Amino acid sequence: MRVHIDAASKVPLFEQVRVGILDQVRSGELIAETKIPTVRGLAEELGIAPHTVAKAYKELEAQGVIEARGRLGTFIASGGDPTEDNAARAAMAYVAELRSLGLTDDKARALLETALRS
Repeated sequence: MRVHIDAASKVPLFEQVRVGILDQVRSGELIAETKIPTVRGLAEELGIAPHTVAKAYKELEAQGVIEARGRLGTFIASGGDPTEDNAARAAMAYVAELRSLGLTDDKARALLETALRS
């Protein structure tokens, strides 16, 4: 997950985190069932305080964008379309399987394109 923050911006850091995640969900970069970093993990990655990330996550959860599942972690929430959600889960499983086989992302894309053409 790529979230960019600008410490010099007048936009509060938690809002930059919230919007960064929301933009990735809207663009399809983050799909339903994608596990996102822990509050502490993202805070460390971004070099900001954990409570800042926690506030962003709390707002995203209130919006229905993410859902916390206790010890399992925090995930991108279902988009409401069961067909798309199932397809997203299948795509994630496919990618995980290909990576476990040691294939590169480029090879995985080529295989997918071949499958779509047939």
